[in-house]
Amino acid sequence: MMSPQTVRTLIETALPGATVEVLDPLRDGEHLQAVVVSERFAGLTMLQQHRLVYSGIQTHIDTGELHALQLQTYTPDQWNDRVRS
Repeated sequence: MMSPQTVRTLIETALPGATVEVLDPLRDGEHLQAVVVSERFAGLTMLQQHRLVYSGIQTHIDTGELHALQLQTYTPDQWNDRVRS
């Protein structure tokens, strides 16, 4: 199991400057949710965005430390549009 804070730190390391929020809604340490907002997502498909995020945590998934991570990725403009709606 990994704490939400550890996952957040790993993602922030992989995507410097990103805004990251990681939650553990089931409180089981295994099924986490993350919202990641990054300029680096501009012009990328959702799959490419998710691959960038996973690049920082894949080792922990491969070893079983992190079981599941539900991702929502946004560019800052997409995030601002979502917040204003």
